[in-house]
Amino acid sequence: MNTHIKINAAHSDKSDADAAFQARYRDGSQPKGTWNDVLALQLAHRSVRAYLPDALPEGTLETIVAAAQSAASSSNLQLWSVVAVEDAATRARFAELANGQKHIAQAPLLLVWLADLSRAERQAAAQSLPTEAIDFLDIFVVTTTDAAIAAQNAALAAESLGLGTVYIGALRNRITEVAALLKLPPHVYPVFGLVVGHPDPALPAGIKPRLPQSVVLHRETYTAAGEAAGVAAYDERAKAFQKEQGQPIINWSRQLVDRIGTPAGLNGRERLRQALEGFGFKLK
Repeated sequence: MNTHIKINAAHSDKSDADAAFQARYRDGSQPKGTWNDVLALQLAHRSVRAYLPDALPEGTLETIVAAAQSAASSSNLQLWSVVAVEDAATRARFAELANGQKHIAQAPLLLVWLADLSRAERQAAAQSLPTEAIDFLDIFVVTTTDAAIAAQNAALAAESLGLGTVYIGALRNRITEVAALLKLPPHVYPVFGLVVGHPDPALPAGIKPRLPQSVVLHRETYTAAGEAAGVAAYDERAKAFQKEQGQPIINWSRQLVDRIGTPAGLNGRERLRQALEGFGFKLK
């Protein structure tokens, strides 16, 4: 059976592409090559932190998960799972655990993405086979990466349906409590959450500018040449965005350094290794 489906054929609407690049970079960057609807959707991504309480259309969750499962998976091991949290009281509790992020309670759906080695462990037990490699760091990296790749597919799928999303890394601030609330078995940990819902039109989210490609795109070999100037210019664009959104104004470069400056900046995640060891991850 021929299952090839052609969608979103490439086109070259320069005005659309120019507008998308300007919104994303704000530095006069000019797009090159062809353009299509998928690229437009990707460049229009924004983190939505204000939602209507309206339920999602029937079947939306399953469609989003199908998109997630269509993502690449290392050696097709599929070492991830996801918990869909729709109960209002439970979402409110997760909002508390994530430093009071009210949008978790507002939106009708929270997806908690799990790095999941327990399924592989159960399969090994069913076949009376060893699991010695499960304790090594590479397997941990693979399961975490698989979960992240799947989640990004899910986010793009949700946004293609006109929904908003925002990742919730703060679930790792109190990861042990999150794991207990989800009743996770050993060798499973919550990587992050993803809020999904209808954006509140009264509080629209802006497209946050990103670092210029001159800072992140390296050709053939890594080089930091030009990075200082690129970051300095980006700091100014980031502050302009913060002002537009009514956010506290601070250099992006300072936010970055503050996060890595001391363990206190990790907001509880400095204890992540101990928590993971408690979940059964030995990280050899």
